[in-house]
Amino acid sequence: MLIIISSCSSGQTQIPVDFIETALPKYGTDEWHTLNYSQNEFGVEIVNGQLRVIKVNEKNKCEFKVPNGKLVGINRGEWGGKLNFIPFDTTQKKIEIKSGNIKYLFTFQDKIYFIEGLAHLSINEGALYELDTTGYNFFCKKILDFEDAPEAYAIYNDKILIASHENFYIVKDFKKELIFKEIFWNSLYPNSIAVIDEKNVFLGVRDGIVRLDLTKKDIIFYKYAK
Repeated sequence: MLIIISSCSSGQTQIPVDFIETALPKYGTDEWHTLNYSQNEFGVEIVNGQLRVIKVNEKNKCEFKVPNGKLVGINRGEWGGKLNFIPFDTTQKKIEIKSGNIKYLFTFQDKIYFIEGLAHLSINEGALYELDTTGYNFFCKKILDFEDAPEAYAIYNDKILIASHENFYIVKDFKKELIFKEIFWNSLYPNSIAVIDEKNVFLGVRDGIVRLDLTKKDIIFYKYAK
């Protein structure tokens, strides 16, 4: 696993030396195809106030523990997926809660939510759901639909940030706002979002990282240079 750490000082975030600021490639061009075919996938996170960039692999499973068991989300792309409950009590059977490609399970404002999405051929869609896990009864409530498949999320200041297949949203009070539309990262598969502040929101994508300034609505792409 490759780990690269940048430092933050005086409000400025230093980008790791292995990543070079590059003009935003246009979807479908030779430059974009080079990124799309790359074997490098980079994830981002904030550790002790610093940006950390990690080489990652694609994930198709997420888990979330509840008092009487665990929730397991499966995402197999065009081959489908599901959300299951697996009880700690081995005398109880596994329960399939919902079919669909489950990307993330998380808590927000003391409730459990999950994100579902699929981008394949002519299908490009997704949604945010609330999940009630009372006892062995499960109820899914759709909260929001998205115009395209959510790929990564982060929670920041009581807001949910969503990087989708080609857009970027902010969800506040469960109302979505489209911040960036039809961005170059279409099919570069954002996998993570890391937030220092509204001027420094980072995305991990195929063969690079992206920096968003939500105050100015600016985008900078840093391509992996090795």
